[in-house]
Amino acid sequence: MSLPGYVLKLVGSRILAAGAIVLGVLQILDLLDVTPDIIERGLGAGGMVQYALLRLPRLIEQAAPLSVLAGGIFAFTKLAGESEFIAMRASGVSVYRLLFMALPAAAAVLAVHVAAVEIAAPRTDPALEAWWRATAPPATGADSKTEPKALRIGDDVFVISASDPSGRSLKEVRIYRRDAAGRPTERIQADAAVYGEAGWRLENARFTRFVGAEAHSGAAGEMTLARTFEPVDVQGLFFSDQTVSAASAKRALAGGGAQRPPSYYATRLHGAFAGPAGDLLMLLLAVPIALASFRGGQGAMFATASLGAGLLFMVMDGLMTALGESGAVAPMLAVWTTPVVFAALAGTVLLRLEG
Repeated sequence: MSLPGYVLKLVGSRILAAGAIVLGVLQILDLLDVTPDIIERGLGAGGMVQYALLRLPRLIEQAAPLSVLAGGIFAFTKLAGESEFIAMRASGVSVYRLLFMALPAAAAVLAVHVAAVEIAAPRTDPALEAWWRATAPPATGADSKTEPKALRIGDDVFVISASDPSGRSLKEVRIYRRDAAGRPTERIQADAAVYGEAGWRLENARFTRFVGAEAHSGAAGEMTLARTFEPVDVQGLFFSDQTVSAASAKRALAGGGAQRPPSYYATRLHGAFAGPAGDLLMLLLAVPIALASFRGGQGAMFATASLGAGLLFMVMDGLMTALGESGAVAPMLAVWTTPVVFAALAGTVLLRLEG
């Protein structure tokens, strides 16, 4: 086996093992919280398995960076503790080349992370919500009709209710159209709205147009609205408490459905790129352990420092993201400052250690 293959296999296997352990712990903690409800609903072991599978994408989102950090620490500890990296350095292998050889393992985790958050989670979140609502006991089950929610689509304000977990139908639709100055120009009410190829079709629509001091009312059997607001956005609004996907955030910033301030969606859009990039940063934080002298007692110190730096990064990243979502800090600065600062610090440490 070639040296790059050996390093990649070592790091990849350690990351995989760490990921399995972290996912297992998160899954157990999650199931402990909902097992009484699953038993009460009579879902049994099959219900627990279904719940675990539907929750898996969100748990992968939490476990991915920790898996790379822990797996990297274990792998580089082995290389340093058994003097393997000393032999590599004697043959001309630098720590930078070692990092490059291990990088594909972290890149694979990054790919899984992106797929879980941006592709799988937007589908499993509403599916979990629909299943959970459908299996609720009659005595304690939630009403199939959710409370109305207000959101902004472009300059217009929508007040809607939704009971369909697929997000393709709305109830009790009220639309308040406004001009550029924010003055109301039209009010539209409809009993229901159904999503189709042409967009949202309003059923039994009534409208009132405001022209100066006058109001003109009318009715239409059907009206069609543009497709700036899609079923997946309805699912995220009514049937999921998780963060919106990058695609939904992009639509919201472009004038689609938005219930939160623009800073939240801009932060989420940047976070779709910066979040998975944190998986690569975790490997960078772990690689200095390969340069530790275990005979000199540096192993435990380096491992502790790498673990502490990774955990501190996650805390600071969460804090800055919250500031960006609230608008206290510009979204780009909020999302990218922490990764850039920690990458610079980790790079500086490598430069000093490599000499």
